[in-house]
Order: sequence, then structure tokens, then C-alpha cells
Amino acid sequence: MLWACLFVLAGMAFYKFGLPALKRMDEANVRRAAQDENDIVDSQAHIRHAMEMADEQVEDVQEIRRGGAVQYLFEAALYPSRDEAEEARAERVGTIARRFYQELPAALAGSKTRGRMSARERSSHKWGSRKNQTYN
Repeated sequence: MLWACLFVLAGMAFYKFGLPALKRMDEANVRRAAQDENDIVDSQAHIRHAMEMADEQVEDVQEIRRGGAVQYLFEAALYPSRDEAEEARAERVGTIARRFYQELPAALAGSKTRGRMSARERSSHKWGSRKNQTYN
């Protein structure tokens, strides 16, 4: 009898909390598939994706209340208005996206340009050679 009650309660909890979460996930997948279909014919989709990835890497503007005054914090700098802070954030997102496009040709280059070592091997070789240096 106790197991039957637990089974019914588990079913009710799944219906209340589990199904809505699964429905949201399914709706997000449908939106993503539709966006992927649109991206095939959109010539500017790569730029939008680069900006979205850069936007995910940059922290949000935080609102700080000091007494009666409100200030906005972005990357350890205080701004008197949200517009100024959001402008600084937008500049940072643009810088990251531009850097991606500047580094893209080297990343896509063949082994003749980069050498045969992987990025991990180049990094360990670079840091390994610095480990043997002595500093006076």
C-alpha cells in the first residue's frame, strides 16, 4: 500500500514539474531547428553566431546601490548610468568577436602554416622551454 502511494505521488510530481520542463526543452529544440534552417540561407548568420558566443563570454552589467545613489558595475569599473555601462559592455563584446575573426585564418590554416604540433603541444613546448630558464 505504501509503495502504491509513493508511486502515485511520484507520478503527480512528474506531471507537475517534469512534464513542463520537458515541454520547454522540446520547444527550445524546435526553435533551434527552425533557426538552423534559416541560417542556411542567411549570409550574415556567422556574424550573429560570433556575436552570440562573445556575448555569452562577457559578464552582465550589475546595479549597485550606495545609499540613495545607483551606480553600474562592469569589469571592475563603475559607471554613473546604465547606458554608459551597456555601451562599454557592447564594445567588449565587439572586441571579442573581432578577435575571433582575426584569429580565424590561423586556426583554419593547414599544418604547413601552423606546424604539425597541436595547440596543446605548442603550449606545453612553449611553457616547457620557459621552465628551464633561470631568472637573476
